Amino acid sequence: MAKRLLDNIAIATLVPGGEPYGFVRDAALAVADGGIAWVGPRADLPADCASWPREDLEGRLVTPALIDCHTHLVFAGNRAMEFEQRLNGATYEEIARAGGGIVSTVKATRETGEDTLLADALTRADALIDEGVATIEVKSGYGLDLDTELKMLRVARRVASKRKVRIRTSFLGAHAVPPEFAGRPDTYIDDICLPALEAAHQAGLVDAVDGFCEGIAFSPQQIEHVFARAKALGLPVKLHAEQLSDLGGAKLAAEHEALSADHLEYLGEDGVVAMARAGTVATLLPGAFYTLRETQLPPVELLRRHGVPVAIATDCNPGSSPLASILTAMNMACTLFRLTPEEALAGATRNAAKALGLTDTGTIAPGMRADLAIWNVEHPAELAYRIGFNPLHERIFAET
Repeated sequence: MAKRLLDNIAIATLVPGGEPYGFVRDAALAVADGGIAWVGPRADLPADCASWPREDLEGRLVTPALIDCHTHLVFAGNRAMEFEQRLNGATYEEIARAGGGIVSTVKATRETGEDTLLADALTRADALIDEGVATIEVKSGYGLDLDTELKMLRVARRVASKRKVRIRTSFLGAHAVPPEFAGRPDTYIDDICLPALEAAHQAGLVDAVDGFCEGIAFSPQQIEHVFARAKALGLPVKLHAEQLSDLGGAKLAAEHEALSADHLEYLGEDGVVAMARAGTVATLLPGAFYTLRETQLPPVELLRRHGVPVAIATDCNPGSSPLASILTAMNMACTLFRLTPEEALAGATRNAAKALGLTDTGTIAPGMRADLAIWNVEHPAELAYRIGFNPLHERIFAET
C-alpha cells in the first residue's frame, strides 16, 4: 500500500481511556505499508509525514473498520416458512423439535455445491463490506457430517480470495444433532464431530472451535468433550450459551478460557463473574433476539459491573437472524439492549476483535492494521442512530 495521509478528519480511535470513543477532532492519520504510521491532531503532524500524498476528507469521521464476529454466512436455502410459523404462534424450540430449524438448513447445505454456496455467501459478505466491515467470522455447522463441514469451511476461506475481507473460521460441528443420529448425541460427537474437527484442522481450515450448549442441542458435558479435543489441537474455543435457558455454558466456556460466549440472554451472575475472570468476551446478538421475539434481556448491567467486554454481531443465518447489516445490529443493541452508542461501536470494533483473538485491528493506533472506515457523519453516535441508512464514504482494507 502506498503512503497515504488522511487529513482534515475527525477520528474515533476506540482506544480505551481518555475521551469517549477515543475521539480526536481536527485530526490526521498517516497510513503506510498496510499499517497505521501515525494518528493525532493535525497540529502535531510529524514533518516526515507532511509530504505524503494528502487527501482532504472535509471533516468526515474515521473509525476502525467494523468487524462482524459471529456469522453463519455459508448456507443454502432459507427458512421464510418458519418465520411465518413463528408469527402464527410456533416457538423456535417447537420448530426445531419438529425437524425444522438448523436441521432443515443442513439438508439444503448438504445438497448444494461449493460454487453455489460461495456465490450466495458473497452476496451476504458484500452487504457487510458495503457497511464498512473488513473482518467477518464464519462458522460451519450446517453440514453435521465430515464432507459438508469441510465444504463449508473451504467456502468460507474462498470468500477471502474473492473479496478484500479478512475471514476467521469457527468449526461448529456441535451445532445440532443430525436426523440420522437422533437420540444419539454422544455417538454423533464421537463418530462425526470430532473426526471432522481433526480433518478440518489438518487441512488448515479452522481458527477456533464453537458449540451450541442448549437443551435442543448439546449438554455441557458433551461440549466439554469437544473443547478437550480443541485444546489438544491447540485451538481456541467459543460457545453459543444461555440463549434459551441457563445450563452453565458461559461458565464452562470461561473455564476453558474461551474467546467469547455468545447470545447470553439467560446468563446468571456466576457466569458473568467467570467470564470476567477469564477475559471472555460477551457477544450479544440482537438480530436473533428480535427475530425470535424474545423477552429475556441479556444482563447488560451485570456485564458492565464486572467489566466484561461486550461485542455486537449480526449472527447472520437463515433462521433465527436473517440479518446482514452490522449497522442495524448496532442500532438494535442500543434500542433493545440499552447499550450506549459508544458501547455499540466498541462492540463492533475493539471488542469484536478481542472476541476473535485478534490484536492487530479494532482500534486506530500506530502499528495497527490500516483497516478503516470513513463515514459521512460528524459524530460517531450517528452510526448507531439511524435505521436502514448507510453513511459509509469509503472503506480502507489493509493489503500487506
